[in-house]
Amino acid sequence: MKWYHYIAYFFGGAFLMNSVPHLTNGVSGRPFPSPFASPPGQGLSPAWVNVLWGLFNLLIGYLLVCRVGDFHLRKTRDVAVVGIGALAMGLMLAQAFARVYAGR
Repeated sequence: MKWYHYIAYFFGGAFLMNSVPHLTNGVSGRPFPSPFASPPGQGLSPAWVNVLWGLFNLLIGYLLVCRVGDFHLRKTRDVAVVGIGALAMGLMLAQAFARVYAGR
């Protein structure tokens, strides 16, 4: 496997993780911060914007994980790289959203 496939898997995991809060808040009908809010990432976007943003992130994550290289769920290294990308994004999102909600 080529080295850049692992970079794609890492970022694929990050995009997949980023889809989770946007989709869950969006389909629950709750406004949530998104890059399209004012100010970006701090203001609240309507639920429908978050559903669209979450689906876009899900699509990009899918393309990076399933369409780049030869990803296998049974290969520990492949899954670990996706998981590390998801973990990194999850920790960054936790910090970012904690700051947003601390100011409210």
